[in-house]
Amino acid sequence: MGANLMRAEAGAAVAAGWKATWDLAMTGRDRTGSSTSGRTRAGQDGLAFAALERADDRVLVGAFLDGQREAFDVIVERHRRHVYQLCFRFMGNHEDASDLAQDVFVRAFKGLRNFKNEASLGTWLYRVAVNVCLNRRALKRPETEPLDPTQHVDGRIDSPLDRVIRDEKAAVVRRAIEKLPPKQRATLVLRVYQELSHEEIAAVLGSSVGAVKANFFHALGNLRRHLHGS
Repeated sequence: MGANLMRAEAGAAVAAGWKATWDLAMTGRDRTGSSTSGRTRAGQDGLAFAALERADDRVLVGAFLDGQREAFDVIVERHRRHVYQLCFRFMGNHEDASDLAQDVFVRAFKGLRNFKNEASLGTWLYRVAVNVCLNRRALKRPETEPLDPTQHVDGRIDSPLDRVIRDEKAAVVRRAIEKLPPKQRATLVLRVYQELSHEEIAAVLGSSVGAVKANFFHALGNLRRHLHGS
C-alpha cells in the first residue's frame, strides 16, 4: 500500500512537470550540482522565470501555492544538491540517494501548504529528508559513506598498499556509524557532513539544542567505543 501511494504521488509530480528535469539533472556531470535546466527554462519562459530564479524561498513558496508551478522547479533546482548529499550520507550509494531525494521533493510538492515559515525552507526540506532516510533504513541496512580518516591529509598519490589500508579503515568506520542509534546517526551526519549548527540541527530534528549537543556527544563516544572494539 505504501509503495502504491508513493507511485501515485510521483505521478502527481510528473504532471507538475519537474520530475523529468530531476531525472536528467541527477545523471552524469550534473549530479555535482551544476545546472542546465534553469538556463533552458529561462530561455523558454523569459523574464518571468528569471525573476523566480532571483526570488527568495519564501517568495517561491508563495508563488507555488498561488498556482505558479514554475516556482517549484526553482525550489528543486536550488535545493536538490544539498538534499541529495544528505540522502547519500545516509544511504551510501547513488541509486538509493537519488530515489530518496526525489521522494523528498514529491513530499514537498504535496506538503508545501503545511510549511509554516517558522524555519527556513532548507531546514524544512532537511527534516523531510532525515525522516525519509530513517524510514528507509528501518527497512534495510545500507552501505554508508564513512567518515574519511584521510580527508585532511596531504594530496600525495597513494600507493596500492596505502589504498588498501585506507579502504580497510573506511570500512571499519562505516560499520561503526551504522551501529549508532537513529537520532545519533542523524545528528552526526548533519553536524559533520552538512556542517549545520546545533541550532539548525535542532530545527531539523524537532528537538532542543541541548538534546542535539547530547546526541552528538554520545554519537562521538559510541563511535569511538565501536572503533576501539573493532
